[in-house]
Amino acid sequence: MSQKLEQLTAQAIKGQLNRRDFMRRASALGIALPFTGALFSQSAMAETPKKGGTLILGLAGGATTDSLDPALALAQVAGVILKAWGNTLVTTSPTDGSVQPELAESWEATPGAKTWTFTLRKGVTFHNGKEMTSDDVVKTLQRHSGEETKSAALGIMRGIESFKTAGKYQFVVELKSGNADLPYLLSDYHLVIQPNGGIDNPTAAIGTGPYKLESNEAGVRFLGSKYANHWDANAGHVDAVEIRVLNDQTARMAALRSGQIHIANLLDPKTAKLMDRLPNVTIQNTSGRAHYLFPMHCDKAPFENNDLRLAMKYAIDRQEMVDRILHGYGSIGNDIPINGAYDLFSNDIEQRSYDPDKAAFHYKKSGHSGQIQLNVSDVAFPGAVDASLLYQQHAKKAGIDIQVNRSPSDGYWSNVWNKKPFCASYTGGRATQDLHYSIFYSSTADWNDTKWKRPKFDDLLTQAQVELDQVKRKALYREMAVMMRDDGGAIIPMFNDYIDGTNEKVKGFIKDPAGQLSNNYAISRCWLA
Repeated sequence: MSQKLEQLTAQAIKGQLNRRDFMRRASALGIALPFTGALFSQSAMAETPKKGGTLILGLAGGATTDSLDPALALAQVAGVILKAWGNTLVTTSPTDGSVQPELAESWEATPGAKTWTFTLRKGVTFHNGKEMTSDDVVKTLQRHSGEETKSAALGIMRGIESFKTAGKYQFVVELKSGNADLPYLLSDYHLVIQPNGGIDNPTAAIGTGPYKLESNEAGVRFLGSKYANHWDANAGHVDAVEIRVLNDQTARMAALRSGQIHIANLLDPKTAKLMDRLPNVTIQNTSGRAHYLFPMHCDKAPFENNDLRLAMKYAIDRQEMVDRILHGYGSIGNDIPINGAYDLFSNDIEQRSYDPDKAAFHYKKSGHSGQIQLNVSDVAFPGAVDASLLYQQHAKKAGIDIQVNRSPSDGYWSNVWNKKPFCASYTGGRATQDLHYSIFYSSTADWNDTKWKRPKFDDLLTQAQVELDQVKRKALYREMAVMMRDDGGAIIPMFNDYIDGTNEKVKGFIKDPAGQLSNNYAISRCWLA
């Protein structure tokens, strides 16, 4: 950190700069805009945390089908619970997105980045009192690997040849081919380390996190208590945490407004600005890599026809979506899951715009007729139903008849998403382009919710993983993006801000571009005044 940035941070800590001035000056020093807000929040958190109390979160994105098995975690609530009781090997910085130590304190690669050696923190214990060793780590990673696993992390693990211990606190990862981004891959939230890899009981929720499980009723309520022997003294400031699943938008916002809960996620952009005027509520909106989308299954009729897919992409008014659904809390998308928050993003790709004539042309060329079924639920993303109805109006001008089918919130992520051929969805983004493409768009990815499989795309992804020349790597990512935009099954009309809300008692909230609720670390970063 430069001397000027250190001085700027010190001024923020002392309260000598407001948020607007801090962000303006940090940007002038070359700090990327997505991270200036996070840096201000981190500076503001420099005051001494207060210990004690019970932190209550009211969250959307939970269902009775949720599992405590990290491998099966799907939606928002499951991710927050994982960060309460578990830790990954590495994490990412909310300031600049760089990879940072968590359970692994250091790592190094051989030339070509094919063999990696990780060194673990010593003295870290699980909630059952057992010390964490390299054997636990290797078995955890192995459980998320192999073709028989049901882990959502399998897509990023397929490039790994083997894991092996190298002493009590070291392990070695051998890749099939070099990958300079391997540490970022291991930050995936599914890869929390469990004793014996979780093989004995993957749903036991025994980990190394700041809070140990007291009780859990899937889709309803989670209770955790402070783990006294947690390895990080700077995480987990309250005595207990409670997560209440409040999928209903009105109920969630009312609970935050009345003080029944301290933190809420997925706030409705329509009323977020109004709530920000309340003396006891702060809207914590964070721009980053998150986006809302309508995935089409490319292996099912009528979406196996690219003219039909192009018709659906031209038939959506992206700017009106941003204006009416996001109310300014976001930006337009281009049917590419990557934006300027990612390193090596190409900003010269032509922006696709609303064009009913082109949509009608491709629709006629596809030969399809009749209704197109779009499945949606409010839990897909805030305003998802309204967005779908707005999309329906846009498409009518091109002669496309979209039938909007509203599905129950409970079970949406297990019964509709990745099952129905056309639905509403969201993605929180990932730390790197490679990580995002590997999880969602490679042919072998279990979370490939468009069923779009192109060998050429896979080859480009593999080339990018081993390419150390950043100019050449950027060109590879650009070619992949254009391919997705013009042939893929994802309609991505908008990148959304994360819109969380905090009660006036909450301190230490860091705006983290990596994900909602301070990349799900709010539960361990925040305290109560």
